[in-house]
Amino acid sequence: MAFRGSKSDTTTMSLGEHLGELRMRLIRSIISVALGASAILAFYDPVLKFLTRPYRELCKNRPDFKCDGSLFALGPLDGLSARMKIAGYGGLIIALPVVLWQLWRFIVPALSKKEKKYTVPFIGSSVVLFVGGCALAYWTLSRALEFLISWSGTEVNQAFQITKYVSLVILMVLAFGVGFLSPLLIVFLQLVGVLTPRTLIKQWRIAIVTIFFMAAIITPSGDPITLMALGLPLTLLYFVAILIGFIATRKRARSDD
Repeated sequence: MAFRGSKSDTTTMSLGEHLGELRMRLIRSIISVALGASAILAFYDPVLKFLTRPYRELCKNRPDFKCDGSLFALGPLDGLSARMKIAGYGGLIIALPVVLWQLWRFIVPALSKKEKKYTVPFIGSSVVLFVGGCALAYWTLSRALEFLISWSGTEVNQAFQITKYVSLVILMVLAFGVGFLSPLLIVFLQLVGVLTPRTLIKQWRIAIVTIFFMAAIITPSGDPITLMALGLPLTLLYFVAILIGFIATRKRARSDD
């Protein structure tokens, strides 16, 4: 059994060569993530200050919350755990273009000529949408914290543990970033013929309910502000994905004719 590799469109590769190609792409991706993580570690203090800015500004603007924006380590491993989490996930975000490029270089020989032209736009769109989702999560963080803290009561002092705060921020960023990639899946399913724009339009009510249901599941804070901040843009992107799929499928149909 032979597989086509990345050397050329006409060159076939054995199973061992195919696995070797996969190993090379994985190693390059891991190295890029490691370099990104190293950069985060080198600038850890500014990065941590950036991540805690919404919390500090909230404490400054709401003195009734009885907090000063400080984080606390309740165990000897809390600081190291928080640092490694920030470095690991931050390195992955920095290396995302490289990781997607290595993935593309691995699978592109198996694609047809018509399919290849969609690959670069998909990679570029993936990076833009993921980063856009992360930025929206960061912008929403202070509002989510304000909602959650308001439920504590007026006599409760706020003292956030660093590992739990970092975990909340990371989960929110990943939830928004991954959620913003869903329109690409919708466009892809239209291009391969699994779904049609007409079907998606007919099922828009079910789609919107599903979007908000999934947003409620993946948002770690569980507050309505974060839910709306994720659900509304995804609803808009749903219809944008239908429009893009309609244009792409119509153009491809004309090309085939």
